[in-house]
Amino acid sequence: MATPARQRKLKMGMIGGGVGAFIGAVHRMAAALDNEIELVCGAFSSDPKKSKTSGAMLKLPPERVYGSYVEMMVQELKLPKEMRMDFVSIVTPNHLHFAPAKLALENGFHVVCDKPMTFNLDEAKKLQRIVEKSGLVFALTHNYTGYPMVKEAREIVRGRRLGKIRKIVVEYPQGWLSTRLEAQGHKQASWRTDPKKSGASGCIGDIGTHAENLVEYITGLRINELCADLTTFVPGRKLEDDGNVLVRFDNGARGILYASQISAGEENPFHIRVYGEKGGLEWRQEEPNSLVVKWIDRPMEIIRTGAGRLGNAAKFNTRLPAGHPEGFIEAFANIYRNFALTVRCRTQGIKPKPEYLDFPTVHDGVRGMAFIATVVASARKGSKWIKC
Repeated sequence: MATPARQRKLKMGMIGGGVGAFIGAVHRMAAALDNEIELVCGAFSSDPKKSKTSGAMLKLPPERVYGSYVEMMVQELKLPKEMRMDFVSIVTPNHLHFAPAKLALENGFHVVCDKPMTFNLDEAKKLQRIVEKSGLVFALTHNYTGYPMVKEAREIVRGRRLGKIRKIVVEYPQGWLSTRLEAQGHKQASWRTDPKKSGASGCIGDIGTHAENLVEYITGLRINELCADLTTFVPGRKLEDDGNVLVRFDNGARGILYASQISAGEENPFHIRVYGEKGGLEWRQEEPNSLVVKWIDRPMEIIRTGAGRLGNAAKFNTRLPAGHPEGFIEAFANIYRNFALTVRCRTQGIKPKPEYLDFPTVHDGVRGMAFIATVVASARKGSKWIKC
């Protein structure tokens, strides 16, 4: 398989991510890291004035800063092909994912979309059909899949070095919503706790989907059935801020998934443990360079990023020499780089290498939305076991 020629940078348009937005800046830094992508235009806010202000701060030409994503699509299509954007990056709240993604795909633009993919499962299924019909590239930014040691964990588990998987424990506690920040005008808290913008779930939709995605990415297993308990601890909050889920997988394995945003004092200690017949492994997001592998019949191993004996996927997504932290931005950037390389291949009629295709897709997005819907349904039925 040939490597695509790099004739120019891919041109990115951004929807959302303007002044005061956290994740928009993360996406821009990640997209720029490999010098494969340049931001050329954007509709950075639903308020045209804020969009113009954001575009000026990003030093974009005023004529390429738009008052809405609809205007952006219309005006970009009028430009010569070599000037217009190649893809859009959607970094809006959940309720504003589907419509711009649909419009972009229908007008020939590839898409990178923040998670969760859509507002509800029905939108996710519709978007999947649109992507499949378009033949365009769609990436979903479950960024934790971009860490080298996560990819090494995947290779160990998929290579059956741990034997048949029996038990999976994944936890994602945060403490930032321990008080009712949304009542104080906190922008990030406000939309995440608003069912009109976030959807049917708060904590599970925001970070529980990361836990579900990481489990399925590493193990290749699918959640078959679950039993969920959701709680809203902070008085006056409209969506849950804590979730506990018992899980049954399609190979017979059992799991525990817990996500919480009222675990006071916690920052971002995302943590997964996978246990098989022969051994187990664990990875912690706050110590991302290390993968711990434990065996029944020999001493524990600690595998480190940058080690020469890593598998191909981990090597391809390792950016720094051993001993240098591979962080949040780098993991995000791996998704953008692999997406860009895949787009180049498709544009040039080349079959992408497997390592280029290693990023979450629309199918992962549907899995995530199905997980949210099933968790909410189980909790509403008194923690009843429900097929996923």
